[in-house]
Amino acid sequence: MTPNAASASSGPSRRSFLASTAVATAAVAGGMPLLAACGGSDGGSRDGTTSGKDAEKILPAFVASNVVKPDIPSKNGSAVGFTGKLDLATLKTSVPKKLGKGGKVTVMAPFWGSPPKQDNAYYTAMNDLIGVDVVWQNQDGNTYDQKLGAVLASSDVPDVVVVPGWNMGGKIPSAIISKFADLGPYLSGDEVKEYPNLAAIPTDAWRRSIFGGKLRGLPMPAPSAPSMVPLYRQDVFEKEGYEVPKSCDEFMDLAKEITNARAKRWACLDMKWTAFQAFGVLSGSEKPLGWNLVDGKLVNRIETEEFLEALEWSRKLFAAGVVHPDSKMGKNAPDPGPKFAAGEFLIYPNNISQWWGRTAEQATQNPEFKIWGMDVWGHDGGDPTLWADQPAGIFAFVNEKASESVVRDVLAVANVTAAPYGTKEYMMTNYGVEGTHYTVEDGVPVKTDKGNIEVMNAYVMVASPAATLAHPDFPEVARGQVEWQQRMGAFARKSSFWGMQITEPARYTNLTNDVEQLEDDIVRGRKKISDMQQFVSDWKSKGGDKLRDWYRKLLDENGSAAS
Repeated sequence: MTPNAASASSGPSRRSFLASTAVATAAVAGGMPLLAACGGSDGGSRDGTTSGKDAEKILPAFVASNVVKPDIPSKNGSAVGFTGKLDLATLKTSVPKKLGKGGKVTVMAPFWGSPPKQDNAYYTAMNDLIGVDVVWQNQDGNTYDQKLGAVLASSDVPDVVVVPGWNMGGKIPSAIISKFADLGPYLSGDEVKEYPNLAAIPTDAWRRSIFGGKLRGLPMPAPSAPSMVPLYRQDVFEKEGYEVPKSCDEFMDLAKEITNARAKRWACLDMKWTAFQAFGVLSGSEKPLGWNLVDGKLVNRIETEEFLEALEWSRKLFAAGVVHPDSKMGKNAPDPGPKFAAGEFLIYPNNISQWWGRTAEQATQNPEFKIWGMDVWGHDGGDPTLWADQPAGIFAFVNEKASESVVRDVLAVANVTAAPYGTKEYMMTNYGVEGTHYTVEDGVPVKTDKGNIEVMNAYVMVASPAATLAHPDFPEVARGQVEWQQRMGAFARKSSFWGMQITEPARYTNLTNDVEQLEDDIVRGRKKISDMQQFVSDWKSKGGDKLRDWYRKLLDENGSAAS
């Protein structure tokens, strides 16, 4: 199993993390107050964010689940971990009675792979367990933003629409506020106790689900510990005597030692995401897009020296010829798995989910293969300055026109899909029907061919439990992942706007649309650092400085969430 990265990093994983398998992830419960909502609106929608006492009135009560105890508790914002075998006879029940009333609910969600037919055995079993007829409108996850925009601009909106954070650009936040229902009457305060698995979702994840002053989203929680890992071939490192680097200079020296283009071996793929971590660059993939208070001044990530230094170091790796040629293709580069397994490169940054994914891929055909995660280093060899990921990044929304019975049926679905690891509901959601979709061999669930086709990224998109890492087939990987999160989480800071769901005025939403492409062009030598400096200058004059004033007003009136 693998976690869903709820992605505060718009890294190479953001669309791929659900591609192979889908499992719940989590956030750590906490009490970070949000800022008060700002007045003013660019299209009838309420921009700003919701805070303090206003948020407290809206948030569901938190009631921790005691159904199953994890082997490794959460620490420093990590997921919880399970490292034991599975015994189906001891699985707990977290939903003792069907809460669904037999209604029909249509759900539109991103899907990676070929969607199964609606009447397949998995969907049928899940719907029977929940007591709701869920009809899936699965859409290609790689082009989901286009479909999402078209659907939300129309009058034909499904009962439930899933929106990942990376698709919340442009007019989408305003559409969420105008098109989707307030779930507060069903979930705020003690109302949530009717749905115990939803009550156990960490409070910070619910705070991220407040849009336009109302609780509109059902969240997929995520760990606040960093999720982007420099993954490497530990087996080759051990065989060749390579040492894991502890600075950017050491990495460059190692990369040159590894690389032998004639032998078709390069050190790494594009290391931009690791560079951002090594140089302490604030994440910029989701609202509020990299704003932070630095020495009393509100600064955007793209204005910092660290940002430029990270791009320059990444560019030097390309210039030195140590980056695999596939990376020059940028976003359209092929799946790194096969060439990583073949040893054509030994290091690449990606979401922590790939740690297990690559392990499982190679387990039978390449038993010597071992992937592991490097601890992130400070660029100069000291401790890194990392930034906490957002506590939720994917949300399911209910059509504002939905009747109360439809809303209740949706919540019945979410209460099952948010069941914790070690329960019957979790096994059904993530593995399907025993004997049909999976078998258990020596305490390890193994999907059948039918399971691999049918039990993919559908129901887990509606809501998830607190972040969980559990791989009965490779318990050492689950332990390695959680311990990596705990070590790196110790260096992670919360930015001034951490945990807030912020809706910017529409006139500013497209200001940084081109920055990621420019980053990639600079790293690959197609553009210069001076081009980024010019971009930043233009960005300031086109609205960046005014947007700074808008964010500054939020801070001045309500204080910072940083810690």
